[in-house]
Amino acid sequence: MRVVIAGAGSVGRSIARELLSHGHEVTLIDKLPAAMKISSVADADWLLADACELSSLAEAEVAGSDVVVAATGDDKANLVVSLLAKTEFAVPRVVARVNNPKNEWMFDRSWGVDVQVSTPRIMTALVEEAVSVGDIVKIFTFHQSGASIHAITLPPDSPVIGRRVGAIRWPGATVLAAIIRGDRPIPPGADDTLEAGDELLLVLDASAEDYLAEVQALLAP
Repeated sequence: MRVVIAGAGSVGRSIARELLSHGHEVTLIDKLPAAMKISSVADADWLLADACELSSLAEAEVAGSDVVVAATGDDKANLVVSLLAKTEFAVPRVVARVNNPKNEWMFDRSWGVDVQVSTPRIMTALVEEAVSVGDIVKIFTFHQSGASIHAITLPPDSPVIGRRVGAIRWPGATVLAAIIRGDRPIPPGADDTLEAGDELLLVLDASAEDYLAEVQALLAP
């Protein structure tokens, strides 16, 4: 997979290193010479240019990329990069970083964004999840489909403790995506048994609000 990342700050470089470790091709773009810390991600391609300009994106061969990540520290720049990537270069998937949660409402398909990632929102959700065992916490929403990922840590008195995953009737369109037990992620199988303290990652469709209370009642009433 070929990925172009706009923004070579700490966030962009971290994403690049992770993608490279999984065998993907990565190009990092930034307009600031100080951001050209090439030795920190030596296996990536680097481009000193303004990602908000069509010529820069063309030079980075965005048209041939599978994913564009708008990861700068400026929400306005991330929106412009997302819109250009989608409308001018028809990039299949655009992921955009939201720096200010108040701007989340703009990061949608009208601006070319397929997935928005709000670091403050995710950190808040993880903090809430850590201190609120038994409560369902939304992690983020896929704006193209409206689906969302939620997390819940099963309390000791959860009705599903000891039950097989395949025997549970999930409300609505709930999909159990992963079980995190301790520090180990487990791909859920029908014969896996749920335990107290398991963190469940759930994917719900766009109508989640209609049945989220049922999911809560099932897992931690």
